[in-house]
Amino acid sequence: MRQRLGDRLQVRWRYFPLEQVNSKEGPDWKFWEQPSDAPLRGQLAFRAAAAARRQGEAAFERFHLALLRLRHVDRQDLREMATVERAAEEAGLDLARWRRDMDDPAILAPLGEDFTHARERYGVFGTPTFVYADGTAAYLKMRPEPSDEETMRVFELLQDIMAERRYIEEIKRPAPPAAG
Repeated sequence: MRQRLGDRLQVRWRYFPLEQVNSKEGPDWKFWEQPSDAPLRGQLAFRAAAAARRQGEAAFERFHLALLRLRHVDRQDLREMATVERAAEEAGLDLARWRRDMDDPAILAPLGEDFTHARERYGVFGTPTFVYADGTAAYLKMRPEPSDEETMRVFELLQDIMAERRYIEEIKRPAPPAAG
């Protein structure tokens, strides 16, 4: 999409831990304040991504794309150190620096900032959520993923509905109950 849209598309990836949204621990519990050895599903991937981001946005982007491919194409477990290390290697990160940064107790502070901003400013509750230049936000859930040829059309339709037709607040496809 970036090749086709050029400067008209600005992507700023933000952190948003779903474990915080779905936590049963109460409002004082914060995902980003938990120790690095806490049994949290997404913590390793978030720590790895934050460490990659310290090497610049281009490094973060390469790492993020490698991690997404490992998870969604290769079906690798993001809770495994070998998986995030492979993404770091594929992204061409300075591995020694990346490992040091992952161990920094403050590495997840930006995650808390992003989460709080998303909830308070846009009411975000899930991922992916698209935020447009005018502040309109839209959550999108798709299954199965559209073909490469169809992806651009889906993006354009979403933008048309959410950014241009603000009177449409919600579209949801009901699912019949599972048989059984």
